[in-house]
Amino acid sequence: MGPSWQELIGQFVNFIRLERGLSPHTVAAYRNDLTQFSREFSKKPPASVTRGEILEYLMKLRDNHLNPSSIGRKLVAVKVFYRFLLSEQLVTADPAGVIESPRLWKRLPESLSVEEVERLLKSVSGKKGANGLRDRAILELLYATGLRVSEAANLKLSDLNQEAGFLRCLGKGGRERVVPVGRKALEWIQKYLQKRSDSKQLFLNRFGKALSRQSIWILLQNTARMSGLKKRVTPHTLRHSFATHLLEGGADLRVVQELLGHATIATTQIYTHVDRARLKAIHAKYHPRA
Repeated sequence: MGPSWQELIGQFVNFIRLERGLSPHTVAAYRNDLTQFSREFSKKPPASVTRGEILEYLMKLRDNHLNPSSIGRKLVAVKVFYRFLLSEQLVTADPAGVIESPRLWKRLPESLSVEEVERLLKSVSGKKGANGLRDRAILELLYATGLRVSEAANLKLSDLNQEAGFLRCLGKGGRERVVPVGRKALEWIQKYLQKRSDSKQLFLNRFGKALSRQSIWILLQNTARMSGLKKRVTPHTLRHSFATHLLEGGADLRVVQELLGHATIATTQIYTHVDRARLKAIHAKYHPRA
């Protein structure tokens, strides 16, 4: 049986303090980061830790809302630790050596659960008249289509094909895309259109002009407050919920990319980790060696 994690971390700390001459503050930070890392892998020796397990550890830190710069610092500690172990011939391979720094990772935007979306949508139904129907129609549409708030605000009546259940919108860079609307959103839009004044714009303010992005933001914040949701809810929250729920339901990432209007699949891939629990459950259920 080889040296314990504590013994190896102690040797490493002595090395960076005495031979590298690092400051007490830096030495303490390395010790703390490696102690946290060792607790994650306490049941196996450092030589048995794999690159995949280190990546899983980093993902766990991200899922716990640690910011990318802090995760990057912890990864540096692991990298330097394993380089030391390799130089001392205490391990035969460096599992952390080829892992890129997560400093450019984007934190996954917060989304709502299906139940929270239902709660939000029902909270806007208490309003009466054309504006109440408009508000419900807007929120239903944002969740049903994943539109950006600017795209929803700029919609014209001619952009909506009610019979086919599709709408056309212009996204970033002037890229046009066609998006299915969904039965529920269409029902509320049709109710709203029966009560409002005539206009080329789809959503109108109380003066009969196009509704602004700011008005939609305020509408959503007020509705979230009425619903009692503790999360910060913005139009982008509904966009992220739209994408997350599609992937959880089994949608292909390329399809979600098309619906969101992302220019590259790399932008959409920020959502891929949200469904790891479902994938693990499927793997455990169907793989003979799971």
